Formats: sequence, structure tokens, C-alpha cells
Amino acid sequence: MATLAATLSTAPAGAAGPHVPRTGFETSHGARWTTQPEEQAFLAAVDRATPRVRIDRIGVTRQGRPVQLVRIGAPAPERPQDVRRGNSVLFICSQHGDEPSGREACLTTVRNLAYAKDPATLRFLAHTTVLVVPTANPDGRAADTRGNADGTDINRDHLALETPEARAMATVIRDYRPDTLYDLHEYSATAPYYVKDLLSLWPRNLNTADAVHREATSLSKEFVEPAVQEQGFTTGVYGIWTDPETGEPVKQVAGDGQERILRNTAGVKGSVGLLVETRVDALTDAEKADPALNNKRRVASQLAALNGAFTFLDRHRTRIEAATTAARTAGYADRGPVYLGGADNDPASDDEVLADPPCAYRLDAGQFRRVESTLRLHGVSWRRAADGGAVVPLRQSMRKLVPLLLDRRAGYHLTVATPVRYCDAVIGGNR
Repeated sequence: MATLAATLSTAPAGAAGPHVPRTGFETSHGARWTTQPEEQAFLAAVDRATPRVRIDRIGVTRQGRPVQLVRIGAPAPERPQDVRRGNSVLFICSQHGDEPSGREACLTTVRNLAYAKDPATLRFLAHTTVLVVPTANPDGRAADTRGNADGTDINRDHLALETPEARAMATVIRDYRPDTLYDLHEYSATAPYYVKDLLSLWPRNLNTADAVHREATSLSKEFVEPAVQEQGFTTGVYGIWTDPETGEPVKQVAGDGQERILRNTAGVKGSVGLLVETRVDALTDAEKADPALNNKRRVASQLAALNGAFTFLDRHRTRIEAATTAARTAGYADRGPVYLGGADNDPASDDEVLADPPCAYRLDAGQFRRVESTLRLHGVSWRRAADGGAVVPLRQSMRKLVPLLLDRRAGYHLTVATPVRYCDAVIGGNR
């Protein structure tokens, strides 16, 4: 896959000419980030250039900016059902508007995949569907703020889906069912404990199927980290302060098992999730004197990590498909516990485990009206009741998500539904 990695990290031949689009970041040599008008023109040019790319508007922000999805393949899939099951990846770029390096890496990767002519990339795209949301938080990017126009952290809204941005992403996850979900971010260092060039983290939520969890940790430790280190960058685990002398963890500051965080939501839904964070701080006197050097280093580390991700997608194709397929069909057996807390590095307490979950949850008419659209966006199935309410069975693909949405003990539930213990009439419910 060396040829494919080179394609992703290097602009195609002729990129300096008039026919191959370049981002504002590229034309300014890293002095500034790509503006949103430049992004729109860039993506439109790529879309016109090749049948490998299709672009959709999947949502609109409160301030009227489009949230877009780029579909890439050989050729690009026309419909969700054309996605290569078991071989699809979704890149979510810059959920936090003041973390732009992932967006720049995503934009250039879209272009390089679209224009590549080497056999390795063409073979890869013949077997893999690549989905990209280049700017997941357009209002935040325009304002250079972490949150969206309402100040909401979108990466804490993947359960309630109250923001238009999270709702757009949930629609893509529901319709395209990506097997791998890769989320690009940035972070500020805390010396001397938290200073690596690039950090990554898999789904820690305990409802993530074991095989999916194994593939996600492999993506992080066996592919992303080595690819980044090969380019001369340092790596570590996100959310853990580490003693620089002993290498032992000192404090967990983030990255727990919260189901509302995208990498954890991905795991609960059966996708191989990964969060990647590159360091924003200037590392040298030269970077302090010239912000362009700092910007270019941040984007370069993101591109190095993406190279590792694409190598993983190619080499673990069969394992990914087996893991995600098993995770998404396991719910139909309606067996096993559901975890309302804990993480893979923090065992759940007894009161955080539904050891014997109910077979369904009952929503009255008022509750159902309030949560119906959110359940639909998550891909949850239900059976309508005569009184206008609904019964949501656990025997479905989204089995482990249902209690997180409806059980009173779940930390971020949408509503408090009534557990149902006898479900002969509702198992296998439908919408």
C-alpha cells in the first residue's frame, strides 16, 4: 500500500496547474486555513472532474451553511444501498470549528483520491466506499469556535441529536452504515504529561462488541501510530496524562465511555470508531515565528495518520466486515447485558449494568411524539400501539442503543420509558 499512501499525502501531478483544484491552505502555503467559499469551489471542481466523486447536501446549519457529504468510489455510489458493505469508511472532519487541520487533510485527501491514476488507489476504490464530511461544523469553522452557532459541542450530541449538524451525521450513519468511522480533531498540550504530536482513541464504551473493539484498537495501535511515527511524529493515547519518565498513566482527563461522544456512538452502533487529535501548540521557535510552519506540521500529522487508516482499511478488509456484521446482527438474539456506565479502562459498577434487560420499552403517545424523529435518525425500530404510543423491542440491530436512549438509569436518556418484561406480541417490531 505504499503507492496508495503516497497518493494520499502528496498532491497529484499537475496540482500546480490550472486544471487540478487546490485548497486555500495549499495556495497560501499554510499561512491560512481554507475559507468556506474556497471549500465550496474546490469541492465543486472535484465533483465535476470525475465520476469517482458525488457530493450531497445532508443538512443545513442554523446560520444557513450546508453540511456536505462527499461519496468516493470507482465509481462513486449513487445510493446508500450501493455502498460496499463491510468495506466502507466515514471520515468526520472538524466537528469542533476551532480545530481545522483535520478538515484540510480531508479536503486534500478527497482531491487526491479523485485524481489518482495509480493502480493501487484504483484497486482500493473499486473495493471500498469512502465517505467524507469535510466540515462537520460550518458555523463553528466560520467563527473559529469549538461549538456550533448555539455554542453546543456537537461531539456531545450524538445521542440526543438536538443540533442540525449531529442530525445530519446520524442520517449518514443510519443510511450508509459505515464499517469504520474516523473522527479528526485537535488538542492543546499540557506539559509535561500530555505533549505528543498526535493522539488517538478507540470506543471505550462497554457496549462495543469485542471484535469491533479489537479492530478499533488495532487501527490505533498497529496502523495509525506506526504511520505517524514513521513520519517523525510522536504518538500517545488521547485522554491520558502520562508520566514522561516512567510512561505510567497519571490521570484520565477525557476519553471515557460516554455514549454521546461520536467514537463511542460508533462503537455502540457496530462501527470501528477512532478519534484522532493532533497537537496545536507551536513546538519550536521557528513555528512560533511563522504560524504557517505550525499549521503545516499539524496537517502533515493528520495526513500521516490517514495513511495508516487507509492501510488498515485495505489489509483488514475481511476482519472489519466480519466484526461489524456480527455486531449488527447480535442484537436479534436479544441476549447479554447492556452497560449504562463504565469503560474499557473503568469497569462498570453493579448499578451500571442491566444484567437482565427488559425485552422492550413502552412509550406513551406524548413521549413517542417527542422522540420519534430521534429514534428514526438512529435507525431504531418500534411497533406502534393503539393509543398512539409505541413499543421499542430490544430484539433489533440497535439493541444496545435502545436502553441508552430510554432507560431512566442511562446517563443521557431521551425520556424515561416503561420497561416491558413480557414481549411475545412485540418482538420483531417494525416502524
